[in-house]
Amino acid sequence: MKRIHVGIIGMGTIGTGVAKILLEANSPLREKLDTIPVLMGIADCNPDAKNKIALPPAVTFTTDANTLLNDPNIHIIVELVGGATIAKEIVIKALENGKDVVTANKMLLALHGSELFRKARQHGKSISFEASVGGGIPIIAELRDGLIANKIECILGIVNGTTNYILTRMTKENVEYSATLKEAQALGYAEKDPTMDVEGIDSAHKLAILARIGFGVDVDYENIYCEGISKVELSDIWYAHELGYTLKLLAIAKKREIGLELRVHPTLLPHEHPLSSVNGVFNAICIKGSAVGDSMIYGRGAGEMPTASAVVADIVDVALGRANITFNTMKIFSGQCERVSVADMKEIKTRYYLRFSVIDKPGVLAKISGILGNHEISIASVIQRQAKEKGHVPLILMTHIAEEGNLLNALSEIKQLDVVKDQTRFLRVEE
Repeated sequence: MKRIHVGIIGMGTIGTGVAKILLEANSPLREKLDTIPVLMGIADCNPDAKNKIALPPAVTFTTDANTLLNDPNIHIIVELVGGATIAKEIVIKALENGKDVVTANKMLLALHGSELFRKARQHGKSISFEASVGGGIPIIAELRDGLIANKIECILGIVNGTTNYILTRMTKENVEYSATLKEAQALGYAEKDPTMDVEGIDSAHKLAILARIGFGVDVDYENIYCEGISKVELSDIWYAHELGYTLKLLAIAKKREIGLELRVHPTLLPHEHPLSSVNGVFNAICIKGSAVGDSMIYGRGAGEMPTASAVVADIVDVALGRANITFNTMKIFSGQCERVSVADMKEIKTRYYLRFSVIDKPGVLAKISGILGNHEISIASVIQRQAKEKGHVPLILMTHIAEEGNLLNALSEIKQLDVVKDQTRFLRVEE
């Protein structure tokens, strides 16, 4: 058997999983391949990381990444450090030293993808990153290869398991956000500092990657609209459910005449939408293509072994020579993709869920609907409850399709009404 030598930099959860697969005595890789990836070394700044699994004498462990980066016998560097500083240095040095790179680092690719792809092309090497989006779900390969005959029109995805777990618990068990977050942290689904997940930043990084692969364009990550779930209130989940909708944190990419819509935010989906039934830590991504129509890919979006599975699949692609062919022949990896503008959120058009807190007196609905109408926003349905919240009553409206800029102007005007109290809540809808 031909051997391709692999070095792992970063022995965290995913790195440990990758090492387990590569070191497995009865690995399915040996049954399926004539060219075998062989783990030669692991680098981690924490010397105790070597104790996570039993390493055979042939596998070097070091606290200095340069030991692997400078080793001419290592062909593939697996970067699993995370972040966008040290990781970037590692990837650049690996490429300059003639090594192919496999990474799961969505932040790095979202912020510096074009630069790194150009560097890889210059050195005739590849960067593979299946594990950067969707964990064990092969979404990158699906967009890049399986749907290559399609013009991608729309991508809708649940791409963060932490937020999906929290929203599922809130929906199914009527548990408040703060309590559900603590539970997710206790179970290991959420980090001690959950900001990257719950504020939508992780999903936005992944959306930048999906947009590049799906639409073949380069975008400025800073222009992606990003809103998390930390301000979601349980009452809105209840009222929306009564109206026939389920709340999910979605990463959304759409081609529009106004530009490319790239946005991450809590979104209401009809109960019958396939993403509405994706619960817990699972991820799913819906894609609409010009030839294939609508399709969905579903699976575990995180975790040691699902993500390690995707990393090893990339390692195998490199070992078999497929990654280099793909990387050096597809325009999306040229580092010179068309840079497109991201549509202003004020110009997007969708339906909206609105919850007002109002004084219980005649004429309130007429005042609010009048202002909405003046801003070209029509009402599709209304729920008004008698039960008081903080001395006021909730008024819930569903609109027809409207432009967000018009909605924001209307809400600013409605806020001045003496019959409206507290902050008005609104959620966007995807049908």
